[in-house]
Amino acid sequence: MGVIDMTKQLEQILNCSVIRSNRSLEDIALFMGPSYENATIEKGQYIEGNYDCWLVMDLFAEYCEVIEFQQKTLSTTEMQLIAILLLNRTSVTLDNQYAGMTKIEKQATKLGEWLQSQMDAHATRSNIPEHLIMSSSLYHEMVPILLIADSSIQSHSSYSELDKLLRSFLSEDVLLIPLPNDEWLIWGPTSLLRDDDSSDSDHIDEETLEDSLSNIAHGLHDMLASEWIGESQIAITYPIVPAKSIIETIGQLRESIHIGRKFHVGTNIHLPWLLQLEVLLHAIPEVHRQKYLEQSLKRADLFVETEMLATLETFFSLDCNVSETAKKLYIHRNTLLYRLDKLKHETGLDVRLFRDAVLVKIILLLYKVTKTH
Repeated sequence: MGVIDMTKQLEQILNCSVIRSNRSLEDIALFMGPSYENATIEKGQYIEGNYDCWLVMDLFAEYCEVIEFQQKTLSTTEMQLIAILLLNRTSVTLDNQYAGMTKIEKQATKLGEWLQSQMDAHATRSNIPEHLIMSSSLYHEMVPILLIADSSIQSHSSYSELDKLLRSFLSEDVLLIPLPNDEWLIWGPTSLLRDDDSSDSDHIDEETLEDSLSNIAHGLHDMLASEWIGESQIAITYPIVPAKSIIETIGQLRESIHIGRKFHVGTNIHLPWLLQLEVLLHAIPEVHRQKYLEQSLKRADLFVETEMLATLETFFSLDCNVSETAKKLYIHRNTLLYRLDKLKHETGLDVRLFRDAVLVKIILLLYKVTKTH
């Protein structure tokens, strides 16, 4: 059992939040107050605040790794027992925890554990400690991809298997970081976005960039479905410098998958730039979303008919182009116009007008969410 697992058990026993995090010396000084001036920080030391207390797990040049017991004060005996338990467990289990791993997998695993600890502590802007930097490429722009595997299959797979597949399919320069809950953070070089046949590969316009990212995600999903884990969820976003905003990017990718699965059941590829309206709707309290949907659907049950839903989905996916929609649905143009006129007659909303099209799009998205609950 690792330290992270033990903190979960301590939360249940002590009935408080127990978080593993990294704290700078400035944080330590603020937490200790005036007593910091003459203090010597040591491994295994307890530091008490007004409401919280911290156990120092390890010391580094500019920060300390601590276990935080939030909204909890502990007796001296409790402090000593927990220190013995955690520190001894750490020294005994670390070698076993990383036994059999290659050097790169061990580094990636440690970085993944640190990232999760920062996410748990809501420290979204923490810089990666130098001793956890896997490669100098983390200081350059890379393409971030979050992969969530089917847990029933993921447990039988290994880091080395996935790493080998990614290096073969994407690039030898790919970096793979395992995260909890069957998640994998993948970093690809920006060279993946360039067309080798292009003479001006350094200039990628926004549309081409998004198309390239989408193609990478779809290609990766198809490859993994056939070669490794079966079904999976994938989110991808614009290139960033990992060392500067890796935690914030993980949060964005996780949100994209969460919202994408919520509003678009059955979709496996989640692209943040296509989920902007869904993000706004998700931020609205559920009670207000439900009330608006109930009022809208009272005007007509036509919205929820299978044929009309398919028609509207196709219509919106083709940028409200009547001719292209009719062609995609294999129906006559007049048949499509009849359906849209019927919707206008029964609801008062004409999706050929921008304002009404936006309202209908919102209604459809909210309907999808409530239907899956």
